[in-house]
Amino acid sequence: MSKGRIIKALSGFYYVEDGNNVIQCRARGKFRKDEIKPLVGDFVEYVDGYIMKLLPRKNFLIRPPICNIDQALIVSSSREPDFSSVLLDKFLLVIEHLKIEPIIVISKIDLENKDINRYIEDYRKAGYMVYEISSKDNQGINEIKAVFKNKVTVITGQSGVGKSSLLNALDINLNLETNNISKSLGRGKHTTRHVELIKMYDGYIGDTPGFSSLELDITPESLAVAYHDFEEYSQECKFRGCLHDSEPSCAVKEAVARGMVSKERYEHYLMNLQEVKKKEERKYG
Repeated sequence: MSKGRIIKALSGFYYVEDGNNVIQCRARGKFRKDEIKPLVGDFVEYVDGYIMKLLPRKNFLIRPPICNIDQALIVSSSREPDFSSVLLDKFLLVIEHLKIEPIIVISKIDLENKDINRYIEDYRKAGYMVYEISSKDNQGINEIKAVFKNKVTVITGQSGVGKSSLLNALDINLNLETNNISKSLGRGKHTTRHVELIKMYDGYIGDTPGFSSLELDITPESLAVAYHDFEEYSQECKFRGCLHDSEPSCAVKEAVARGMVSKERYEHYLMNLQEVKKKEERKYG
């Protein structure tokens, strides 16, 4: 029995990378019977062109179908479209809930925005890695190449923020297929293209069409600890399962009052909490 990782799924075939070799495999009928579907990113055991076993996943996305993701580059533009901390905080909630390491990329840094430095400082203070780039001026591009090493990375962010331009700026010694990433991500629409892991700077990037908007499919309790810094402070909350809303002796609210957590970010959290609560009410009546 050999082991490898699925790097592409297409027309019922799974392409398993095992060292320097890529083996075209089918999935055993048992998977279909048990309603289990192998995903790009899965570590598998295979023999004679058949996937026999899926090894445990650390995370997965339903749309696009990909798993075992190490990190997500969340691209937000300084201008055109204007920087939105509301949207960035929503992306951070979903990404961190999925146990994926978020890396914030502020694009179009060449366009003037007098407030952007304050936001960058707030996110760095909260413990996030933040890169400032300009694909137009090639600013910050060399620095960001280092983050891909030994990682599986996906790229997300709203339409028009410069995901495609970033990938084009990075695309120096990559094979032609990588250009497909730029096109698929740049369209900002869901497509039926296959998902694939493509080698990039000693790591992999997920060619993930449609990964430009995220749903908050999460419970209020999980939301309350999705941000890594909220989770850290919540250990000191008086009540277990504290939602950091109206509860007394809440360590997160105390951290906001002391300036340890951004008040604006906390307000965004409360907005998302209300959204999640309303979804639960509709779901359970």
